[in-house]
Amino acid sequence: MSDETSGKPAPSRIGQRRSAARSDKRASYQAKRHEIAEAAKRVFNRLGFERASLAAVAEEMGIDRASLYYYVSSKEQLFDEIVRTVVERNADMAKKIENSNISPRRKLRDLIVMLMTSYGEHYPLFYIYIRENLSHVSDARSEWSQEMRRVNRATTDSMVAIIEEGYADKSFRNLGPSTIVASGIFGVIGWTHRWFRPDRSGTNATEIGRIYAEMVLGGLEDPYV
Repeated sequence: MSDETSGKPAPSRIGQRRSAARSDKRASYQAKRHEIAEAAKRVFNRLGFERASLAAVAEEMGIDRASLYYYVSSKEQLFDEIVRTVVERNADMAKKIENSNISPRRKLRDLIVMLMTSYGEHYPLFYIYIRENLSHVSDARSEWSQEMRRVNRATTDSMVAIIEEGYADKSFRNLGPSTIVASGIFGVIGWTHRWFRPDRSGTNATEIGRIYAEMVLGGLEDPYV
């Protein structure tokens, strides 16, 4: 069956129901979406992106796979929607920190703590995103991949701008290109995926962020300013 005006296949009945459901603001629907997202995180973490499937998510939840199709069409859509929401939220927070009236020292500290806290709050989502090679996604996901790179650049740009501001007012020692310094900071935060587990770590993500911030600022701050 096709759409006579466009020549494209008409959406299936389940597809139409799913599209309508996305605008459903009822607590029961939103609670189910949250339950699916949490189960998907566990499955993606345990199996990796390639081996994960909606069937595995359904099994994790103890429900029939067909029940999931009312909420999501594929594992790719599920993963992409979860990641997009959190990455965009972090980019918005980073921009607010960048544009705030506090000192560059405080901005950089707040940004590092915010990012690490988000990693902990949404564990293991970001770590899946970091460790999976998603640079060669299918054509159907290329638009999402490009959008994620754009949002990631926005977060990086905010950190670079804060470092440049610290260079300009001499509160940071100019150690070299701000892009390299920013990449190093993201590397420190990202490497946490190799050892951090919220249920096993004696130190929570926010405190780890504070420790990282002090490490970074200890190397950047000019002791004479």
